[in-house]
Parts: sequence; structure tokens; C-alpha cells
Amino acid sequence: MTYTVFGYGSLIFKPPPHTVRRQPGYVKGYVRRFAQSSWDHRGTPERPGRVVTIIPWAEWHALAQERKHEEAADEEDIVWGVAYTIDPAFEDEVRAYLDYREKNGYSVHTEDIYNLVDGKEQLIIPQCILYVGLASNPSFVGPEPLDYLSHRIWSCTGPSGRNRDYLYGLAKAIRELAPGSHDVHLANLEARVQALEAAEGEGKDVPGTSQPTMNGHEEVSKDTQ
Repeated sequence: MTYTVFGYGSLIFKPPPHTVRRQPGYVKGYVRRFAQSSWDHRGTPERPGRVVTIIPWAEWHALAQERKHEEAADEEDIVWGVAYTIDPAFEDEVRAYLDYREKNGYSVHTEDIYNLVDGKEQLIIPQCILYVGLASNPSFVGPEPLDYLSHRIWSCTGPSGRNRDYLYGLAKAIRELAPGSHDVHLANLEARVQALEAAEGEGKDVPGTSQPTMNGHEEVSKDTQ
């Protein structure tokens, strides 16, 4: 049985090693959100950044209504990404690599992957492997005010680089992968972070933010993982 893994975040623009096939596609019934705290890649234990996870639409909709400050999610949203088939000779190596790379709150799940074939939706990979940060994991922060979230992404840096570059890389990759996808959350964040970066470049004062995240905790530290 071939080992195929679906990436919807950094795996799109930083794919796993030893891939023998790359298939664009999407999962249904989910939304992609910057709702996962990152101390290991795009932030630090003292100041975690934010990276994406996917959440079932109904679950995210309930959280957004409860917290009253996140853009609504469309029930018909789909999440575009890329499915990578791994060379069987390196399957164990790549599994170990991905388990380590996705160690901060992500767990392994399976979902059907779809794409449009001759204009019609078609199941292309049944029960494909993907890594998901569930709402129950310690690094999940849930919906946050977009002003707060954009400032957090703009200001954080970790071992894998600036948090804003993760956002920019993902936004660019999705535009190239699915120009008609209309990922509003991603586009809104990109525009807000670019505005902060432009203000910084012009020497303007960029105010900090002090409001807590909506789960009542300002940070999620490495010690809580």
C-alpha cells in the first residue's frame, strides 16, 4: 500500500523528501485557520507564533459564534493542498521525519481527497493521511481577533524563520495551486500583515497588542505540551 500524505500548510511549499508523485486536491467539510500555537518552528516558548490547522466547519462555526470576533466560515468551504506519494523505499524515514516535524500538537488522521476532473468533482485519494491539530490539543488557541492574530504573525520568529514568511509562502502557494479558492481568512491575514510590514519599513510606530487570546491564555509554552 502506498504511503501518501496530504499537506495543507507548510508542506505545500516545503514538501517532504523522497516524493514520487504530487497531486493537488482538497478536503471537504473543513476550514483552514491559523489556530495552532508554534514554539518549535515559527515562534519560541516565550512567544509562540501561529500556524495552520484544519477544523471541521461545524466545530469552528460554533467556536467563532461563542467568541464573537472571527470572520464567519462558509459551510461550503474546501481546503486546498497537495497530496505527496512517498517512495516506498523511504516510507519509514519519511514517517519519522513528518512525525517529528508535526510534533507540536498534531496527530495523524485520514480523509478523502478530491479534485475537479473535466470540471466534475472526483475522489482522487480515498482516506489519505494528514496531520491535524485537533481543538483538544494543548497548542490549539482557537479563534483570535484578526488584529491580534496579524500582529502576532508579523512579530514572531522561530527556528524555521519568521512567522510572516510562513503566511506569505502559504498564501502564494494557494494562489498558484487554486486561483479560484477564495480563502478569505488567508487573504485577510496576508493583507493585514503586509500593512504592518509596510508601516515598519516606513519607520512608522507599530503599536503592540495586549489583549489575551480567547482561550484566556496569552501564551502556550513548550512546558505545557
